[in-house]
Amino acid sequence: MIIHRVSEADSLKAPSPFSIPVFRAVWFASLASNFGGLIQSVGAAWMMTSLSASPQLIALVPASTTLPIMLLSLWAGAVADNLDRRLVMLCCQIFMLLVSALLALSAWAGILTPWSLLAFTFAVGCATAINGPAWQASVGDMVPRAALPSAVSLNSMGFNLARSVGPGLGGVIVAAAGAAAAFLTNALSYIALVIVLLRWRPDRPPHPLPRERLGDAMRAGVRYVSMSPKIQTVLLRSGAFGVGASAISALMPLIARDLLHGGAMTFGTLSGGFGMGAVLGALSTSRLRSRFRIETIVRAASVLLGLGMAIAASSSLLVFAFAGLLLGGAGWVAALATFNISVQMSAPRWVLARAVALYQMSAFGGMAMGAWLFGWLAEHHGVATSLYTAAASQIAVALIGFFRPLPQTGEDNLDLQNHWREPQTAVPVEGRSGPVVVTIEYRIPAGSVVPFLAAMNERRRIRRRDGAHGWSLLRDLGDPELWLERYHVSTWLDYVRHNSRRTMADLANSEEIRRLHIGPNPPVVHRMIERQTGSLPLGRTPDPRELADPMTDPTRSS
Repeated sequence: MIIHRVSEADSLKAPSPFSIPVFRAVWFASLASNFGGLIQSVGAAWMMTSLSASPQLIALVPASTTLPIMLLSLWAGAVADNLDRRLVMLCCQIFMLLVSALLALSAWAGILTPWSLLAFTFAVGCATAINGPAWQASVGDMVPRAALPSAVSLNSMGFNLARSVGPGLGGVIVAAAGAAAAFLTNALSYIALVIVLLRWRPDRPPHPLPRERLGDAMRAGVRYVSMSPKIQTVLLRSGAFGVGASAISALMPLIARDLLHGGAMTFGTLSGGFGMGAVLGALSTSRLRSRFRIETIVRAASVLLGLGMAIAASSSLLVFAFAGLLLGGAGWVAALATFNISVQMSAPRWVLARAVALYQMSAFGGMAMGAWLFGWLAEHHGVATSLYTAAASQIAVALIGFFRPLPQTGEDNLDLQNHWREPQTAVPVEGRSGPVVVTIEYRIPAGSVVPFLAAMNERRRIRRRDGAHGWSLLRDLGDPELWLERYHVSTWLDYVRHNSRRTMADLANSEEIRRLHIGPNPPVVHRMIERQTGSLPLGRTPDPRELADPMTDPTRSS
């Protein structure tokens, strides 16, 4: 049976994302895959304790899976925004299946070393990094935007539901059959998701424009985020959170081995406690978002995580360490789910995977750095000292919120306007023609200059965010009511892309500028191709098209 995406009208009536067949199928298949991944993580972490006594090498096991997210996410986001996301996910799942199977064979053969184990986990981390943006952006292909926060929370819940049971199951498997059995279990867990992805046939919107080159797409993603204050704040806060948050997962094997003097079962129990707390945090996220501001949720989550780490550091009994990790798991997921939702609600579909990728680079880059830092601290000053330091860092993260609070998200309509049409030109142009210079003439009365400048400041941000450069605003010295907006784009195709990226949320700015403009006609737009007078060889007669006058088109479009 082929899985199809339900219609938008049906989706809007759905009480929850689980009423949408494709989301439900992918969610349960991902749950099975998450179980396998966490079982493998227990096997890898515990195998490293048998291969090496170095706390730093043990802490590098989770770092080896998070570091690729920092290194590859932006490229992966550009791939996900420009290629078939389903195909990207399918290739990643098959690759991880093969790598996990090879890891299992190597473990059974007894040829694993600490560095070869890290190489295998790093390879899985690379595929995870490439899969992540495609999966996150695909959620919006499965559910309507109104259901997106619930869908993101359910995804977090699914991962952490697996975390609550998977590590305990992993501990049982490792204790009974060895780490190789855990690796094989993970390899088999990918099969269900591969089958679901093969059956899924998403509705693909038409692509009237050529796909961006990956380098250009990556730059466009960075530019969009750098000109989006809301996303910038989320990235800053998530990176700071990730540094301290990494300690609880990086040092969990050492808590089991050195503080509690236990084995694989103790480690699995602690991981299960962390996962149970994470499920509680994920289940609470939607309700908390409806009652509290985003900043309040993240501050409370940071304090809760810090408290959980402090309890784990001071405990010599499993029951108290379990309780600390339960609190830590709840804070961990409540914060990360809130960051994730904030990014997804702050970016339009055309750049969503790249925005999510940059968020992942920030959060998981902080985690990779923190895993190394707190692993080093544990090796030189002890596990408890490292955990106390990480707990203090989470209190500092909560205090940052007083100086750089997270913005509320979800109020802006980020659907594309889709009313702009490529204008006809008197001078023939191709997609690669350029550079293109655009000027727009406004007539602004003296009494409206201050609100006009404020509106144009926002217009400057929108222009640059959507791909324009060299933006400037000029006032005519001979006619004080005449103002000229000017910006550049590299090619005609870039100009078309630039105007096609305008969202419904940007309409308020356009309407405010047009309201301030006076006169019987709308603002006059001039679109011009830049030409260099010294570019023609001596003695050659120029083509008439090269010397044609700039085209003037007095329309509302810009």
